Amino acid sequence: MFHLITGVVALYVFWRMVWLQRWPRAIKALLGVLILAAAEHHLLTRYFFGSMASPEIPGWLLMLLGCAFGALLISAVVLLVLDILALLPRCRAVVFAPRLRAGVGVAALLLSALSVWQAVRVPDVREVEITLAQLPVELDGLQLVQLTDLHASRLLQRPWMEAVVAKTNALKPDLLVITGDLVDGTVAARTADVEPLRELRARLGVYAIAGNHEYYAEYQHWLEHFAKLGLPMLLNEHVTIEDRGASLVLAGITDPAASRFGQPLPDIDAALAGVPKDAAVILLSHRPLAAARNALAGVDLQLSGHTHGGQVLGMHWVTQAFNEGYVSGEYAVGDMRLYVSNGTGLWNGFPLRLGKPSEITRITLRSAKG
Repeated sequence: MFHLITGVVALYVFWRMVWLQRWPRAIKALLGVLILAAAEHHLLTRYFFGSMASPEIPGWLLMLLGCAFGALLISAVVLLVLDILALLPRCRAVVFAPRLRAGVGVAALLLSALSVWQAVRVPDVREVEITLAQLPVELDGLQLVQLTDLHASRLLQRPWMEAVVAKTNALKPDLLVITGDLVDGTVAARTADVEPLRELRARLGVYAIAGNHEYYAEYQHWLEHFAKLGLPMLLNEHVTIEDRGASLVLAGITDPAASRFGQPLPDIDAALAGVPKDAAVILLSHRPLAAARNALAGVDLQLSGHTHGGQVLGMHWVTQAFNEGYVSGEYAVGDMRLYVSNGTGLWNGFPLRLGKPSEITRITLRSAKG
């Protein structure tokens, strides 16, 4: 269905922008082929270069394809607006001008190129302060850094990961968590790209959970490799963090994608088994789903990713609709706080960000008991 929709979008852009031009037929035909190729590049990479989740092609080509695909989508939206305006008699002659429609294509390419640069650059640090009802006064001011959706791939390779690790370590966090989607691809293909994660440091430890992309290639092998990197994975389980004579509970659950691969489904009850009712609980959940259920289970703060913040302003409304209304930032869910990160990286199949920047999130925890 996805490829059918992108094909229709390509035909629409060709019809409403290229076909109207007074260019030679050969040029129109060439542009038509290029537009269709951009629209269906996910299908082509899936069949010829590994998989749709992690095509093994050069990073520069992934950026070029992403730029072309983004320009196609932007052009389609603008052309649709112009076609709607064409229903007004006074606007018809202006909005059908071939030069204007060609200009839409050029502007869309430039805007898409900017969004690709925004997507692949090393993220800025986003400062967040969250007050928790159950957090002991002794832990007031504890600093937690969240990374999520790193998506190590041919797009975001080792140099990018090294820069993210260096920027994260420079924050000197008390606690560091990674909320899923660390990799795209097999262990053999990504070993060098994830190696910098071995250098992550935090005074109270570094913990991670699996996201949906971990299941798409060698899930069990990845769990073994993460252990070698010194990344404890919290899979429907918890640990107790002791500091300054007080404690908090850090729990993690698996991802719903596990159902397709015969792996354990998310289980909040198992994750919190044995946790005292009055304990301060931070839950790592890749997707911002089941937040209401997790709040009732006694979670004080849920940290999630997965949505990438919607990546493009306007498109985030669609992402929000598929994630129970949560897409970016802090939410109150009953007595629980939910924080959804825009993501540190992103999937190589849609390397675009516009108005929804990536982030390394530093969260300062505050106690409501003080």
